[in-house]
Amino acid sequence: MSDLALFVFVWQRTARAAAYDRVVRDERGEGVISAAIAVLVMAFLGVLMWKLFSETLRNSNTKVNEQITEIK
Repeated sequence: MSDLALFVFVWQRTARAAAYDRVVRDERGEGVISAAIAVLVMAFLGVLMWKLFSETLRNSNTKVNEQITEIK
């Protein structure tokens, strides 16, 4: 095989592989990204629920203290 034929063969295989990679969509990493988004959503919901629970507890405590001072 001559050097020119080898060069042309390697060049066309490389060009074909590059074109194939551009056309075919690669889905590697999609599961990791989806899991990261799910973790962020759950973290946001956890913080939101904690804030709401904390505020509810604070309001309940204030009302209970008002009732106790009213009873005295």
